Amino acid sequence: MDAFYASVEQRDNPELRGKPIAVGGARLRGVVAAASYEARKFGVKSAMPSVTAQRLCPDLIFVKARFDVYRSVSAQIREIFSRYTDVIEPLSLDEAYLDVTQDKRGVGSAVKIAHMIRKSIYEELNLTASAGISYNKFIAKIASDQNKPNGQCVVLPDEGEAFVGQLPVRRFYGVGPKTAEKMARLNLQTGADIRACSLAFLAENFGSSADYLYKASRGVDHRPVRPNRIRKSVGAERTYPEDLSQLESLREAVVSIAEEVWVRSQKNGCQGKTATLKIKFNDFQQITRAMSLDHLFGSEAELREVLLGLLQKEWPLRRPVRLVGAQLSGLVHQARQVAASGADAVSDALVAHPTQYPLGF
Repeated sequence: MDAFYASVEQRDNPELRGKPIAVGGARLRGVVAAASYEARKFGVKSAMPSVTAQRLCPDLIFVKARFDVYRSVSAQIREIFSRYTDVIEPLSLDEAYLDVTQDKRGVGSAVKIAHMIRKSIYEELNLTASAGISYNKFIAKIASDQNKPNGQCVVLPDEGEAFVGQLPVRRFYGVGPKTAEKMARLNLQTGADIRACSLAFLAENFGSSADYLYKASRGVDHRPVRPNRIRKSVGAERTYPEDLSQLESLREAVVSIAEEVWVRSQKNGCQGKTATLKIKFNDFQQITRAMSLDHLFGSEAELREVLLGLLQKEWPLRRPVRLVGAQLSGLVHQARQVAASGADAVSDALVAHPTQYPLGF
């Protein structure tokens, strides 16, 4: 979906339309869960600290997240998806893969199906969605961002290599800031640059990611769309530009990361029983500490207090900290708690189809 949470809030509250809004993160140490397109023009984005977002956009309006509403809307969108295919792989509340090889309505074209889904979402729910249509999941995912908002992009099998070749390396899954820096030192700027490397060279420099990079840079992705894909954990971590050594600054870091993990768990429609705190020191050594409850975490506050308790047990730390992370595991997905409600329904139109699918252009 296009800025899903923010778009729902603007739809339901006319006073917010056309204004820069951020969902979540209203507290001083909060984190933005989603930003409207008006806010994105100022550089505001999800997972950004609230203070940073407010500095970038002084007129930013913070809106409390309503995950129950987002799940309800998401279920409605899932119903629209299911009119065309039963092969739907949720990624989160606002994103999914669809395999429309055997489309239920006999439309005969993935492009037409994507258009029909987007049209139904707009007419029935007054929300916009963008779609990527291609022959595998990797390219469909990237293509879905090409014509946002309210657009779609098609990449045919004979266009895949060229499409991937022009992508910046940061668009490849798993290529974060550190890996991108290393690639820049090796003069790897685009997918075409990666494609020019041998598998041995990639393995030497990027280890276990080599095979993925080698195949993805050639537009190859054999992963099927998996309707029963189940996430096992939800986590987040943050590296700080300056090492943290004071308890108060570390507590602030934990509070912030706890909110981010909780937002992600809600976005993915799941709750967990085990919280894990990760601390990496300035010498790159790290520790992890975990605590399991006999019940599911019921709120962000409960998760926050457990993580702060894990930190307190380790205090004082002997070295400055460069990274703080947290993870929620032992997940139970809400769709399995209330199966008939479709509570973890997804809400994006990423349409992936095999090369043998009869397309009509």
